[in-house]
Amino acid sequence: MKGAEILMELRVADVGGPVHFIDFGGSGPPMVLVHGLGGSSLNWLAVGPALARRARVVALDLPGFGRTPPAGRSTRVAAQGELLGRFIEAALGGPATVVGNSMGGLIAMIQAVAGPELVTRLVLAAPAQPFGARIDPQVFAAFALYALPGIGPWYVRRRSAQLGPGGLVREMLRMCCVDPSRVPAAVREAHVALAAERADGMPWVTTAFLDAARSTVAAINRRRAFRAIVERITAPVLLIQGARDRLVRVSASGALARLRPDWTFEVLDDVGHLAQMEDPERFVDVVNRWLDRLGAAPGSGEPA
Repeated sequence: MKGAEILMELRVADVGGPVHFIDFGGSGPPMVLVHGLGGSSLNWLAVGPALARRARVVALDLPGFGRTPPAGRSTRVAAQGELLGRFIEAALGGPATVVGNSMGGLIAMIQAVAGPELVTRLVLAAPAQPFGARIDPQVFAAFALYALPGIGPWYVRRRSAQLGPGGLVREMLRMCCVDPSRVPAAVREAHVALAAERADGMPWVTTAFLDAARSTVAAINRRRAFRAIVERITAPVLLIQGARDRLVRVSASGALARLRPDWTFEVLDDVGHLAQMEDPERFVDVVNRWLDRLGAAPGSGEPA
């Protein structure tokens, strides 16, 4: 909805407990943005306002991430998928375009199969999926440590203490981006402030992260079950992949696109795992062109 006023507001929905989210405003068809492992709604700061020129856009903090506490809720991906559906109903009142990055892409796919009536379109940005033949050694080592009882919590807490909030954000961007300096300064600063807030007063952070990490790996290692999810998705899908992604190889997303040749597959050159942060203008342009080609969102009565 071009020309619509864009407002950004921090809000909370009750979905079996508090779910914090950013409301980017907009008055078009609903759109929800879902972050990945270790991320938050802040991952979408660079693209939310632009997407809200054509859609009613919100970005949530999944339980255990950002400012949303687990509050007795599981942080495993299957539970997060079920919560996503309830969040869409609570925050947006009906079906939405779902945009998911990394673990958030896997969660979005789970919801698209479990509750297809709530997902009109699906944008998957480097979604978590089977690793394929070539795994980045640093990525492999980190997830191997996460999997070890006792060692995983020690490693995560020790790393957080050694690096501090600023160092954690720098390391995340170094791993996930080709050139971290492309990430807008305001977005980096917001991530550092949130990391400090989480370290200072959220004792559930480590357990929530490890439960989500372990369940993500378990889900993508069940290749037949993962393939069954992919094959059952009925919503139109845009698959976006950075050509220099270290966490999700472009060859893996290429195989996913071959499995579903009806999906639209876009590779962004010289971009890593967080295209929406590293190259927000190109990310928004790819999404907008795809939505333009699809036309009106089902049941919306409005342009996409």
